[in-house]
Amino acid sequence: MNKISVTHILPIMYPAVKEVRPGTDYTLLLTFDNGDKKRFDMKPYLDKGVFRELRDITKFNTVHVSFDTVEWENEADFDPEVLFNNSEVV
Repeated sequence: MNKISVTHILPIMYPAVKEVRPGTDYTLLLTFDNGDKKRFDMKPYLDKGVFRELRDITKFNTVHVSFDTVEWENEADFDPEVLFNNSEVV
């Protein structure tokens, strides 16, 4: 009888967002719990679904940290993995 070895793969954990500041150019200045500071460009998303509402800069500026990511008053949010992987270090 052959033994089968099972290797447990741990999920990749991404840093949580700890602070967010909206930029005047539809960017988010993010601070992650690992200390990384990054800039995320929201402009490519402003023509999609619920994010269209955020073209109004007043609504865009309602961004805040919610759990481990960001959220706006219209309940739009982003996966923290997307924010971390698709932002540039500042």
